[in-house]
Amino acid sequence: MSELYSVSSSPHIRSKVKTSNIMLMVIIALLPATAFGVYNFGFSALMLICVSIASCVATEFFYQHFMKKTVTVGDYSAILTGLLLALNLPSGAPWWMPMLGGIFAILVVKQVFGGLGQNFMNPALAARCFLMISFAGRMTDFTYTGKVGATADGALLDSISGATPLALIKAGEQVDVMKLFLGTTTGTIGETSALALLIGAAFLLAIKVIDLRVPGAYILSFTVFIIIFGGHGLDANYILGHLFGGGLMLGAWFMATDYVTTPITKSGQIVYGIIIGLLTGIFRLFGGTAEGVSYAIIISNLMVPLIERVTVPPAFGQRRAKNE
Repeated sequence: MSELYSVSSSPHIRSKVKTSNIMLMVIIALLPATAFGVYNFGFSALMLICVSIASCVATEFFYQHFMKKTVTVGDYSAILTGLLLALNLPSGAPWWMPMLGGIFAILVVKQVFGGLGQNFMNPALAARCFLMISFAGRMTDFTYTGKVGATADGALLDSISGATPLALIKAGEQVDVMKLFLGTTTGTIGETSALALLIGAAFLLAIKVIDLRVPGAYILSFTVFIIIFGGHGLDANYILGHLFGGGLMLGAWFMATDYVTTPITKSGQIVYGIIIGLLTGIFRLFGGTAEGVSYAIIISNLMVPLIERVTVPPAFGQRRAKNE
């Protein structure tokens, strides 16, 4: 009976959904891509995933413990950050790279700014960009040691070294879209299989952890951009190669949709997705590298306060001032 008369300050909306529930659901949604990455790249990928997760969890635990703060590793956010960071690494990366990246993601990007809910950009992507800037050679070494098939004489190929699909597209060459869709190609641990990522995305959509506003606006705006400026028109191989190649699917469904770094307004989420799509297109078509998803998302993260300011609806019964 006492619960009916509990007194508290507004807001008075209550939900049984906890942060840990959401984080766990995203982790589950990433399992198909994670499992395929381990199957495709072998033990080295599994080791990097374990090291990355362990470094993120340990960094969060020890920082909060020694700073006399509530230890929040039980909300699974550090595990998710470590998993996303690992999925954005090449399988041949040394073990110390996910460790360094995990420390940077949790300590510098997340905890220094107040912890979960206060970080100004996606920690996993910030760590990836930090590693990319610091160790560009190692972060772009995509020697492929996965399931590459056999030669004409039946000898099994253990590894190949060459350009990524996006680099081939940028050079004007054709790519095998089916390999990109299934994932038997070069790339980072978690980005190669568009099929595995779409299975996870469908799961998140079905349980309503995410919706189509951000990823839909992102993918659609990017597609329109490359059709207009890519020089290939409606060439399906070119368009699907860009969509399935690189980190676009991983970024669109699992990182651009991060609750903390996404606008809270519905119209703002659409604007946010469009900006990411346009930036990704600019970086891929006119930049010095073939990728661009990570930088597009973190730059858009920094624009979220401005997006929210211009898209927040006026209070009921009030009119927006003309100078706003």
